[in-house]
Amino acid sequence: MDAIKVYTDKFERVIETVGTPLKPYIPGIARFLLVVTFLEDSLRISTQWSDQLHYLQKFRGFPWLTAEVFLALNVLVMTVGSIAAIIKKHTEYAVAGLACVIVSQSLGYGLLFDSAFFFRNLSVAGGLLMLLADAMASKRKTIFAGLPSLNETDKATYLQLFGRILLVFLFLSFIFAGEFSALRVAVSLVALVGCVMVVVGFKAKWSAWMLVTFLSISNVVLNNWWNLHHSHPQRDFLKYDFFQTLSIMGGFLLLTNLGPGGLSMDEKKKAY
Repeated sequence: MDAIKVYTDKFERVIETVGTPLKPYIPGIARFLLVVTFLEDSLRISTQWSDQLHYLQKFRGFPWLTAEVFLALNVLVMTVGSIAAIIKKHTEYAVAGLACVIVSQSLGYGLLFDSAFFFRNLSVAGGLLMLLADAMASKRKTIFAGLPSLNETDKATYLQLFGRILLVFLFLSFIFAGEFSALRVAVSLVALVGCVMVVVGFKAKWSAWMLVTFLSISNVVLNNWWNLHHSHPQRDFLKYDFFQTLSIMGGFLLLTNLGPGGLSMDEKKKAY
């Protein structure tokens, strides 16, 4: 345990040294990454409008007008909600709208019981909860400066807890999907340890940075949609997974900036 502590302390010092110049920009980068999947999805729907209509009408049984309204509302909510989240305006409404998009698309496209899609969306939802907690923390600092606001504090604390738990669901789809090999088992074990550390809030910022690094590498290697021909049937799927993973990375970056919250081992250690 002492050897592990020495290693983690050294890694934390490296992160602090490298991350200090970037620290003022991390919240903005995190918010942009968190909503980038929604921006990409709204652009994809807009540029593939006829294909989307055809799929919804022929394979999902949507009446023609219902399909038009469904797509238009999704594009509108994703665009407006993403912009509001990036500029930190009406974050509560932005998060609620984007969460509704996740649910409506799961039902509309019949992907509710697709395990990979389900786990990824849970992780994106965790990022949205972290975004909401971040907005509450900022509001507390600006509006309630110097005044106790236990209600806001409690809300943010629970949002951070649930956000941490949901964020790691992406790794469940990675760990339990695909063919097992020695390398995959080793990587899965490292990712699993990082996930447990994030959930319980132990060395949460360190483990979040580790998982961001893991996702950065695996996303480029596994979801390299740019190497496929424009007409390749897997291109859109890989592109969707790529941008969704970027959004989950945004959630983890928010965690590194905001911290794990009061319901965590890190905060319990500070209390003692």
